[in-house]
Amino acid sequence: MSLKITSPGILFLIGFLLLESVGYAQDTPLESGNYKSRVLEAVEIDFLTSYYSQDGNNAAVTGGLGTEELTDFTAAFVIAIPLNEDDVLTIDTGISAYTSASSSNINPFDKRPADPFTAATGASSQDTWYNLTANYSHSSDDRNSNWSAKVSFSTEYDYSSIGFGGSYSKLFNEKNTELSLNANIFLDQWKVIYPYELRPFAPGGAGLNDFLFLENPITGNPDYDPTFSILTDDKRNSYALGLGLSQILSKNIQGSLLLDFVQQSGLLSTPFQRVYFQDFADSFIDNFHMADDIERLPDQRFKVAAGLRVNFYINEFIVLRSYYRFYYDDWGITSQTASIEIPIKIAEKWSLYPSYRFYYQGAADYFAPYNEHLSQQQFYTSDFDLSKYNANQYGLGLSYTDIFTQMKVWKIALKSIDLSYNYYQRNTGLKAGIISGGFKFIIN
Repeated sequence: MSLKITSPGILFLIGFLLLESVGYAQDTPLESGNYKSRVLEAVEIDFLTSYYSQDGNNAAVTGGLGTEELTDFTAAFVIAIPLNEDDVLTIDTGISAYTSASSSNINPFDKRPADPFTAATGASSQDTWYNLTANYSHSSDDRNSNWSAKVSFSTEYDYSSIGFGGSYSKLFNEKNTELSLNANIFLDQWKVIYPYELRPFAPGGAGLNDFLFLENPITGNPDYDPTFSILTDDKRNSYALGLGLSQILSKNIQGSLLLDFVQQSGLLSTPFQRVYFQDFADSFIDNFHMADDIERLPDQRFKVAAGLRVNFYINEFIVLRSYYRFYYDDWGITSQTASIEIPIKIAEKWSLYPSYRFYYQGAADYFAPYNEHLSQQQFYTSDFDLSKYNANQYGLGLSYTDIFTQMKVWKIALKSIDLSYNYYQRNTGLKAGIISGGFKFIIN
């Protein structure tokens, strides 16, 4: 409980108290008599925050038909502390609090009448996610190589994750070429929660003699008999490997090639997401279609993505940043992403950056919409995140940068501000918007 309440404040205080032990930035003599500058000149603190809102009519919790209304507020502190001229310790802590109409319908019967398009009021209608990450990085004396190691922990009501990772990068060709390698392992565990009406059909349950069915008349098919069996695994492991090649192509063009591999195993479906079979008679309480089963997906998944990033420096006022990615996994999904961002300098310290992103995805082999699966299938989901769709995202940001940090209060100086708004829309009807803000402070 103490981590949940106080971690952002504690870590801010740790960074503040380390100020005196870190000392002021200065060049350090090498044994050869030459000098090298510090990798990080002073303690840096980033405060990041965002507000996200979405709505749609294809909630996976209610089998692909129902409200997707959700709001989320996130706040995070990132503290980078130079330990000496070569080493940096970075602490990242964040909190995300959301309210979800769709997840509230894990138990839709605590409000009447029960309806997939109306939010329930139970505990599952809201949750809070907490994260803590520590990263240690070391740069070589010539600054041509860097390695890092990190550990992370995150938790919410029904899910927890421990992560380990590291990276290595090397500069060649008079620092015009960079090769990078990063690897991460995430060991996750579910607190398995099932749809409310299926719980009486778990081993030892009362079935139709449960008070839910005794106190609420079933319409449609009164002999409700779902094909429900409990899950035998509550863990999910992910192993990720990333490769990168960055090259300065000319004084105005820089490009990067990116390749990512991810292998997942364990419980890869979401236990509280419902599925309905077209070959089963439908049973209802009020306006709510009771589940025939939960989402069931393979316990293995392999993903690969290849990306290309090219940045063009047009002039001192305009830069063009472009990106393309192709994705494939062995569940049958392929996708393509293309985006462009154009930072425009409008004043000495101010820039605007409009952006656009297009995304196309093919459906997973196991996806079908509401009430279209067959009970003979081994795997099935009605989660529209795994469906065929395309999406457009439009953004506009405003940034302020003062490399000389002229705005100061005591030893704390403001280096940059970033504010942005992005609007997202799928052709399935999902719409979302996010407002983000970032503030970077230097302590020296």
